[in-house]
Amino acid sequence: MSDEILNGATPVADAQPQGPVFTVEKLYVKDLSFEAPNAPQVFNEQGQPDLQMKLNQKVQRLADTAFEVSLGITLTCTLNGKTAYLAEVEQCGVFGLGGMEDHIIDAMLGIQCPTILYPYASAAVGQLITAGGFPPFPMQPINFDALYGETLRQRAEQIGQGGDALANAETAGNA
Repeated sequence: MSDEILNGATPVADAQPQGPVFTVEKLYVKDLSFEAPNAPQVFNEQGQPDLQMKLNQKVQRLADTAFEVSLGITLTCTLNGKTAYLAEVEQCGVFGLGGMEDHIIDAMLGIQCPTILYPYASAAVGQLITAGGFPPFPMQPINFDALYGETLRQRAEQIGQGGDALANAETAGNA
């Protein structure tokens, strides 16, 4: 019976993916941190908070078609020159990409993967801030397509200056 094909279906073991493949294998938090170095005094401070956000992305090839993409967000809030809080998250995902040309894989890693990770990272930062006793901070959407375009421009500039930007690039699709 195991050799029979039922209802005209092809056995799953023999099925080979045709064309491009993009899969989300795993999403996870790799690192999470919150500091409120001037609490509880900072809760009595009056004034307009200054918020600074830093964003970074790293890509690591795990296998021929498997990549770990890491999206890091650091949000620093200062009030009257004192740090109210520092929230950091490194949201990661393992993505399967195959059947595509290298430049398309690079674009997927620089645009699509961080676009998938960002809502999770944003939610984690938001939970840290409110759990720390501070008002919620709604993070705005990020245009990873524009950031990737800037990365390509910087790579081209490095090549124009005699460097091999693709060989020296820390990661594909840095944000």
